[in-house]
Amino acid sequence: MERNNSSSLRRGLALLDAVTATTRSGGATLTELAQSVGVHKSSALRLLQPMTETGLVRVDHGRYVLGPRTAQLGRVYLDSVDLRALAQPTLRRLVERSGESVHLVLPDLPHMVYIDKIDGPGRVRMNSTIGSRQPSHSTGVGRAYLAFADADEVELVIAHGLTARTERTVTDPDEFRAGLAAARERGYVVDDIENEHDIRCVAAPVFDHTGVVAAAVSVSGLATRVSPDRFGPLGELVAAAGREISALLGAPAPSPSSVTPPSSREEQR
Repeated sequence: MERNNSSSLRRGLALLDAVTATTRSGGATLTELAQSVGVHKSSALRLLQPMTETGLVRVDHGRYVLGPRTAQLGRVYLDSVDLRALAQPTLRRLVERSGESVHLVLPDLPHMVYIDKIDGPGRVRMNSTIGSRQPSHSTGVGRAYLAFADADEVELVIAHGLTARTERTVTDPDEFRAGLAAARERGYVVDDIENEHDIRCVAAPVFDHTGVVAAAVSVSGLATRVSPDRFGPLGELVAAAGREISALLGAPAPSPSSVTPPSSREEQR
């Protein structure tokens, strides 16, 4: 009996996932849902009935969509989220896979605030400490955030001044905007000794449950270790970490690399 109950629960959860996947496009019929999870219509109806009664799903013109109960559950989850605690396992895996130090930051434009840091094996001495602030325009984490931020946030940072931190810092506004556009296409940012001497960083965005950029994650190390031939592999690792943390925050598909550019978001408002 316990095994049968477990199988029914799995099929019910599969149906709920199917409803979730189709809600934005108008939902799915009972037949479509049954076919998507490989059960008979009668079984699908039996499993969906308690979900309908409790508000997890609702029927709108013969199509099943998510119900108001899911919004309540979502709010409870989001209210309980501690980003730093939530991201810790992902950050630790990123340290193991990259062999470098890892940061998690939040925006306080025109700066970024470091809310977590895990040192890599080399324990490289950097200006970043938990609670410290660094300029958004010269750091990899700052530009990873700005690449997906609204245009007015980018202009705020530019208006504050693109002060040179090293001889490699981009200080021209047009070049700065072009760099953000390229990073948005690539999905990650490279800080090529632009904020601290002898330090390179590869960073990627983190998105919240609405699909809006909310934070950034990075891998940093000595320029001799984070050499240009590692930019691509490290970029893939940090972008994957950003997607993983985003998913924990409830970020919707598509992946961060294909999130609507800021200019397009402004047009949609």
